[in-house]
Amino acid sequence: PALRRLSHYLLADYQKGTRPVRDWRTTTNVAIDLMVYAILSVDEKNQVLTTYIWYRQHWTDEFLRWDPARFDNLTQISLPAESIWVPDILINEFVDVGRSPRVPYVYISHHGEVQNLKPIQVMTACSLDIYNFPFDVQNCSLTFTSWLHHIHDINLSLWRQPELVKFDRSVFMNQGEWELLYVLSHFQEFSVKSSDSYAEMKFYVVIRRRPLFYTVSLLLPSIFLMVMDIVGFYLPPNSGERVSFKITLLLGYSVFLIIVSDTLPATAVGTPLIGVYFVVCMALLVISLTETIVIVCLVHKQDLQPHVPDWVKHLLLERATVLLCIRDRKKFSQSRTQSSDTSRQVENNDSTAKLNHYGGEDPRECEAAGGARPAPPAFAGPAEGPPPMDGVLREVASIRRLLEKRDEFRDVAREWLHVGYVLDVLLFRAYLVAVLAYSVTLGTLWSVWRDA
Repeated sequence: PALRRLSHYLLADYQKGTRPVRDWRTTTNVAIDLMVYAILSVDEKNQVLTTYIWYRQHWTDEFLRWDPARFDNLTQISLPAESIWVPDILINEFVDVGRSPRVPYVYISHHGEVQNLKPIQVMTACSLDIYNFPFDVQNCSLTFTSWLHHIHDINLSLWRQPELVKFDRSVFMNQGEWELLYVLSHFQEFSVKSSDSYAEMKFYVVIRRRPLFYTVSLLLPSIFLMVMDIVGFYLPPNSGERVSFKITLLLGYSVFLIIVSDTLPATAVGTPLIGVYFVVCMALLVISLTETIVIVCLVHKQDLQPHVPDWVKHLLLERATVLLCIRDRKKFSQSRTQSSDTSRQVENNDSTAKLNHYGGEDPRECEAAGGARPAPPAFAGPAEGPPPMDGVLREVASIRRLLEKRDEFRDVAREWLHVGYVLDVLLFRAYLVAVLAYSVTLGTLWSVWRDA
């Protein structure tokens, strides 16, 4: 009965359409408070932040006061929010009405203090900066202001101290993708076209993304593929397997980018640095494949190619080998020298055999016979070999020329192989330095942003 009598007493002659002050010059001070409960979603493409907050309002209604002694010592009562005056405080960044639960009552004390507590699902516009993804920190504002009443009618203030609001994570659910760093509060007055001033209270919700999932699913596979690309340089440059290996890596990286394309945030105003990282990695793989193709074409010189130019020998076989600390340069030179010596020895043996054939006997046979060599007949004619032997000599001479040409081709191919080997080592080390410098730069930037 006391609750019913008090409710009838308060609402009997109450005018909810009028600001509840006895003197119109009195300003209604509304104290507000905010606690972040959860970060529901961050839509980078549409620049929308969806949060779930606990929102509280506190103001004094001069027409909702009573003497507790008259109503069985009641000091508080809950009344329907539709039955009393409620300030028209809205959030400026609202872009859509969320699915917020409806709380139909407010609490009123016997001094006229009204408390309006309600949870709100807030969908607000926010300028999201995704350049540092997945190590990004977002700062989104929630601006509470009266849409109609200027500061002389309704003024805003904080319910609690700013320090208590800043580090209050007592109700925040911190098991999602985002973690709450702090909530800053700021009061200011603003006016539109020199009209009356309005009071507004800004809350800056600062959140940070947890990067572990993206590091494992995006960065590590890319790093592994780049490491395998570097290891592929240790395949022999004169082997065709290196080209197929590099093409397989490039194809695998393309499939990887197609898979992760839906994971990367997309906006119309910028591209995250990790997207640039993937593009540069793809470019490095293409450069690596191009270098491999050039080296394979160089070491697989076809026949009838000229010798290596002297300036190439001077730059690559002398200067570059010393600069790159290649120790097997002399081995290639010795192999070429031995090949030339062998060719000359075969030529001398063939000439000796030809002379012995036309002379009719081997000098070693003469030495074995004790040097007693019969004189040729006085009436002997010119020494002529049998006709079948001439054909054999011609065939042997053509085989000898073929072998000499083959040895020359081998020398040329060996020279180009040596040039390709030195050039491959040079390009590999330059490629390795570029990859390491790129990795260190990105790692340093991401570490600085992570700890900032």
